[in-house]
Amino acid sequence: MKMKYLLSVLIGASSYGILSTIVVLAYGQGYQLGEVVGTQLLTGCILAWLLAMYTAWKERSKGNRLGAVAESAAGSEKSEATAAHSPKLTWKHRLLLMLAGMPTAITGLLYYQSLRYIPASLAIVLLFQFTWISVLIQAVSKRQRPNGIMLFTLVLLLGGTLLAAGLMEQKETSFPAIGIALGLLSAVSYTLFILFSGKAIPSVHPAYRSAWMITGGLVLVFILFPPYFLFNGLLWSQLLLFGFLLGLFGAFIPPVLFAVGVPHIGEGMAGILGAAELPVAVLLSSFVLREHVTMLQWGGVIIVLLGVMLPELYKMRARTAGRLT
Repeated sequence: MKMKYLLSVLIGASSYGILSTIVVLAYGQGYQLGEVVGTQLLTGCILAWLLAMYTAWKERSKGNRLGAVAESAAGSEKSEATAAHSPKLTWKHRLLLMLAGMPTAITGLLYYQSLRYIPASLAIVLLFQFTWISVLIQAVSKRQRPNGIMLFTLVLLLGGTLLAAGLMEQKETSFPAIGIALGLLSAVSYTLFILFSGKAIPSVHPAYRSAWMITGGLVLVFILFPPYFLFNGLLWSQLLLFGFLLGLFGAFIPPVLFAVGVPHIGEGMAGILGAAELPVAVLLSSFVLREHVTMLQWGGVIIVLLGVMLPELYKMRARTAGRLT
């Protein structure tokens, strides 16, 4: 397992952890939810389509070279087979990908709005509840009871969340219920995004898939929040910088690095490394936003990380034992 593929997934996951800090800083400058999410998806969409165009150019160049070799070696049949190897996107495929990308926009809206009411360190912990929510959804859909390791994982996640939220250190919670609700709803939305995105035209190149999915999210946000910032001059203020950073670290870098690293390290290890988002977000909220994070809360973060990693470590151990027998 090459280190560069491990690092690519680790850096991609850590990039997600930066987002909440940038959003809180943008709110501090007076920008609104629709403006922040709109500029994020707009810049992310532009970057994704530039990557898709570059990928298409590379594929055409490679196809021309292979076609020339095939024609000189075995005639036109091999050239036609090579061209047919890459599936073509129909408009039905494009619409499906756009629909599959909409939950990620909804996740951003819910998660970023929760940051108006609760600390970033708590918001990211609530978002990470997608781990047990996805287990619950799969158990209901497949009518299968979770096994012992999954039940133990759920206990770890819920216990870690209580500690990370700081609920054990105060008699009465000072967090608005709407902030907690928005954070949990973002976890539900993120779960749906994971379920839909994995099934949406998986045979298509990741660059094209991500471009169309981000486009779908952008269309939804622009419908919910008309992009007045494009015409009133607000885009050319600090909003452009915040939007570019959010688009770069949220909509562009992670999908690209995941596409590079995950095929080489496997989904199990990618799931473990993906948990890096949580400590990065809490660290930045503590050092950049000056949020107070106690040692007990850090203990809760570590327990949540263990809860995220435990099922994947168990699967990896089971696969290793199966190969040895």
